[in-house]
Amino acid sequence: MPPIPGSGLAKGLAVTLRTMTKKSVTAQYPDTQPDLPPRTRGVIGLFEENCTVCMLCARECPDWCIYIDSHKETIPAAAPGGRERSRNVLDRFAIDFALCMYCGICIEVCPFDALFWSPEFEYAETDIRELTHERDKLREWMWTVPAPPALDPGAEEPKELTAARKAADKLAATQAPPPPEPPGPGSPGPGAAPAPKTAEPGSDGQRSDGSGPGTPGPGGTAPPDSGSGPAVPPASEGGPA
Repeated sequence: MPPIPGSGLAKGLAVTLRTMTKKSVTAQYPDTQPDLPPRTRGVIGLFEENCTVCMLCARECPDWCIYIDSHKETIPAAAPGGRERSRNVLDRFAIDFALCMYCGICIEVCPFDALFWSPEFEYAETDIRELTHERDKLREWMWTVPAPPALDPGAEEPKELTAARKAADKLAATQAPPPPEPPGPGSPGPGAAPAPKTAEPGSDGQRSDGSGPGTPGPGGTAPPDSGSGPAVPPASEGGPA
């Protein structure tokens, strides 16, 4: 059946009439920021602590817009007689966003998770030469990276979190105080009464042999009492009683 002449025009006018009756919605930017999807490719953030200067991102970039400079440092041996090691120290990490085509290859090939997508998009400049941002600016954008989505139920924990948790547990174990030593076979337990102290000579009338006032000494004679009168000397052997 051939179309009715003017049906297309009638459909277009019907859409116009429906739209005219609706209230217009205007995003009040920049007072109101847009609600961007979590996977928005706005800008690339750098997590500098994870970068090992492997140069893999710069080599795989199809636009050659990543500039990396580094130098080597020698790490002394951890134990006497060990071998010294050398490591790369990052000096410069810059991205020229005037050349970047936002393909995300550098983020995908990074083996140490040092590059991330950030939804930040307000970095326009009036001069194209100012679009080359150094690592300080890339580090600021790193804190705008959204958190990763939640894992599926029953999924394994990421290996980065597992390694970080093991390192934290190991550090806490080294800083914790040592456990108390168990009591020996001859030592009293925690709730036992303290052992009596051995009296010193001349303290409170106690002798070194454990005898005190009113207690017979080695010779079987009780010492005199200070409040019962003069002391009577004992009778000598073989003398009058």
